[in-house]
Amino acid sequence: MSRLIFRMVANTVAVYVVALVFPAVVLESAWVGLLAGAVLTLLNALVRPFLLLITLPVNLITLGLFTLVINAWMLMLTSRLVEGLTIPGFWWALAAALLVTLVNVPLNQWFGNRHFRM
Repeated sequence: MSRLIFRMVANTVAVYVVALVFPAVVLESAWVGLLAGAVLTLLNALVRPFLLLITLPVNLITLGLFTLVINAWMLMLTSRLVEGLTIPGFWWALAAALLVTLVNVPLNQWFGNRHFRM
């Protein structure tokens, strides 16, 4: 449970960073950012594994780069589900997914391995 909460916090921070860096990505309020982080965490926990499984051949051929496309889809779905978060198109979502990954990897390495072992 604590790992899920940590991932929600990390995704919330990543969504805020994306909104600060990319002018086309609009985040209306702090509450919307928190909700977007929670929704993204749930989508990554429930939907993303299924998508990774069905796209496994493509992912193997692209040496794992297709995972970035799946992450972009997760962000696009999050923007559709959360009113107040706007990601205007696939290319912005792809750039945002790359930035979310770049924010989440160090956070997971720094905090995830040290404090949230299960």
